[in-house]
Amino acid sequence: MIRNGSDRLTKYESLTDQAAQMGLTVREKPLAGSDGRIYKNRIAIRKGMTDPEKVCVLAEEIGHHKTSTGDILDQEDESNRKQEYRARLWAYNHIIGLIGIIQAYEAGCKDRYEMADYFGVSEKYLKECLDCYKNKYGIYKIVDNYILYFYPYLRVVKIID
Repeated sequence: MIRNGSDRLTKYESLTDQAAQMGLTVREKPLAGSDGRIYKNRIAIRKGMTDPEKVCVLAEEIGHHKTSTGDILDQEDESNRKQEYRARLWAYNHIIGLIGIIQAYEAGCKDRYEMADYFGVSEKYLKECLDCYKNKYGIYKIVDNYILYFYPYLRVVKIID
């Protein structure tokens, strides 16, 4: 098991371990046309990406393993688009999630750059996740004693009784 110099696994290493526990094999390969692919119990990740990019792709491919069936490459098909959405939502919830956003806020993250770093993902992926949550929940979502505002920008407000 490769470590990141300290005694902690990187987010990507942690995800590859989770994939292995699910019976999935993850390999980095020179893919053309996509950043990741899953076929049966094998996941291919495009070689040369940054760790945050690999985290985003691997999480989605694991999401496909958990939520999708069959070949969904044809995104003209509505059923395939729905499966793609489910896989992405699974990945967003697994890597970030509403509770994760609150934890990042409590950890002192002040902007999207710091939050993306906190989660080990790219800023683009975090923005896509927040856009997805805005489309799913609307302008805000109440979680425990917090209000998560998704519009006009992400804001976390702790409710004090």
